[in-house]
Amino acid sequence: MIAALSLGLLVGAVLGVVGGGGSIIAVPALVYGLGMSPAAAIPTSLLVVGVSSLAALIPRLREGINWPVVLIVGAAGIPAAWGGAAVGRLLDPNILMLAFAVIMVIAGIRMLMRTTETEGSCSIGPTRAFRSCAPKAVGVGLLVGFLTGLLGVGGGFLITPALTLFLGLRMKQAVGSSLAIIVINSAAGFSAHAAGFTIEWPTVLSFAVPAILGSLVAARLARRLQEKHIRVSFAMLIFAVAAWVTASTVTT
Repeated sequence: MIAALSLGLLVGAVLGVVGGGGSIIAVPALVYGLGMSPAAAIPTSLLVVGVSSLAALIPRLREGINWPVVLIVGAAGIPAAWGGAAVGRLLDPNILMLAFAVIMVIAGIRMLMRTTETEGSCSIGPTRAFRSCAPKAVGVGLLVGFLTGLLGVGGGFLITPALTLFLGLRMKQAVGSSLAIIVINSAAGFSAHAAGFTIEWPTVLSFAVPAILGSLVAARLARRLQEKHIRVSFAMLIFAVAAWVTASTVTT
C-alpha cells in the first residue's frame, strides 16, 4: 500500500509537470514495484494515467486547447490502440518490457533536445491551411495510438514533441492538447485490454488517488519551474528507470 501511494504520487507529479510521461513510470512501477504482470499492469496503467491526465488537464484549460487537432489525433489513435493491443498479446512479456525500456531511452533523449517553437498550419484553426495538417495529425495519432495499445503508454512523451515539431503548436497549447489526447488514447487502450481483465480496486485506488492529487498540485507548481530543469530532471528519471527495467528483465 505504501509503495502504491508513493509511486502513484510520482506518476501524478510527472503528468502534472511535463504534460505526459506518466505511463513511462506507471507500467514499470506496477510491474516491479507492486508485482503485477505486464498483462495486468498495462490496463491498470491506462486507467490510472487516463484519469490522472483528465485531472491535470483541468488547470490548463485556460491556456487553450487545440480541439480540432485533439479530435483528429485522438480519433486516429482509437483503432491503432486496438491494433497495438492485438499485437501485444502475441509477444512475450519480457520482449514488451525491453521494448518499453527502448522507448524510455528515446523519450529521455528527446527531452534533452531543445525544441524550437514555430507556428504551423495546425495552430491556426479549421481553415484551408488546417486541412493541410490533417494527414500529419492522422499519422501522429496512428503512431501514438499503436504504442498506447502495445505498451500501455498514454504517449504524452511523444505527443507533445509531435504537436510542436510536426504540427506547429505552441508549447503551452501543446501540453494541454497532449493531456486531452492522452485521455482519449488511454480510454481506447483500456477498452482494448478490458476483455478478461479484472480490476484490483484496492491497488488501483491506492495508486490512482495520489496520482490524481499529485497531477493537480504539480500542474499548478509547474508554472513556477524553468522548462530546462523540468526536461533534464525527467530525462534522468526515465534513464534510471529504463536501466532498472532492462536489468530486471534480463536477470529474470
